[in-house]
Amino acid sequence: METQPELQALRDSIDNLDAALVHILAERFKCTQRVGELKARLDLPSSDAARERQQVERLRLLARAANLDPDFAEKFLAFIIKEVIRHHETARVRADSSS
Repeated sequence: METQPELQALRDSIDNLDAALVHILAERFKCTQRVGELKARLDLPSSDAARERQQVERLRLLARAANLDPDFAEKFLAFIIKEVIRHHETARVRADSSS
């Protein structure tokens, strides 16, 4: 079948993109881990509602520009933010226990 090579090429591209997403998310979480440690040292709250609102607004604009559903992008960001806050709370517990 002629479509098989095309299908495989598309799947290979998807696999490459998935790998890139994982590496990008890992780098993002390295940065947010440092933010969490800094917030713990400075006794700042784990979440920042104003920053989160700005990020949602920014991401929705980026999604529209990329022809991606802004609602999907917002849900994806909400999932990431939830995990980041969990990491920040863990950093706070570690900082409190080492004091």
